[in-house]
Amino acid sequence: MTRFLLASVALLAIGASTALAETRVVCTLAKDADSGDVLVEEGDCAGRMAPASTFKIAIALMGFDSGILKSPDAPELPFKEGYVYWRPEWKQPTTPARWMKYSVVWYSQQVTQKLGKREYQRYAEAFEYGNADVSGDPGKNNGLTRAWLSSSLQISPREQVDSLRRMIGGQLPVSGDAVEKTAAITDYGTKGDGWHVHGKTGAGLPRGSDGELLRGQPFGWFVGWAEKDGREVVFARLIRDGERQKTAPGFRARDGVIEALFGPNGAID
Repeated sequence: MTRFLLASVALLAIGASTALAETRVVCTLAKDADSGDVLVEEGDCAGRMAPASTFKIAIALMGFDSGILKSPDAPELPFKEGYVYWRPEWKQPTTPARWMKYSVVWYSQQVTQKLGKREYQRYAEAFEYGNADVSGDPGKNNGLTRAWLSSSLQISPREQVDSLRRMIGGQLPVSGDAVEKTAAITDYGTKGDGWHVHGKTGAGLPRGSDGELLRGQPFGWFVGWAEKDGREVVFARLIRDGERQKTAPGFRARDGVIEALFGPNGAID
């Protein structure tokens, strides 16, 4: 009897551990870009999370509109000692196209610092980007370099999708040229069942109720839009891991939502 009870407790513990380790899809949302009709909405799509590297879409719009960024190939900026680098690819001269491909944080920081606080805040508010709070960590004066990285800036999947819909519909206060160049550097090509996908991954750590980072429990985003036969769909997926996985959560969010929405058996016809 004792052995049976011990075995049962062990199985329950394993089951609980497995449940904690599982990846949870927080939200999958897709809207028709033209009409705004909701095509798919599953999970909590109203709750906000830090945008992480998905904010690079907004930074690209700011950079191209202001003239800081010139084209997908210019400016090319050199890596300098003191710049953040989490991947070896970041220690290379970087163009806007390479910035987006390898998600180079220091390049984002160069663009936002060149914008300055006033313009940076103005764009965030004009874009109605989530809570538009680009102040950064309390008391650290680091909004220009950290606001989108598990810090003050927060956005929901619904707000991500609505922002993208306004962008491709020409409703954001930026030039058409800025939109075209941003689309060029976020181009994933043809995916799934013949859909041409644009988008950006993002990943980071959420904060608990005490404000501390929940290490080992990362979140992952993939947001963007897809085109097929003259139709455009804007979408977002947000996932949460129970523990750190081998593959980055942003990549898994990307691959999962492309398959779920735009694959041969996807939810979008």
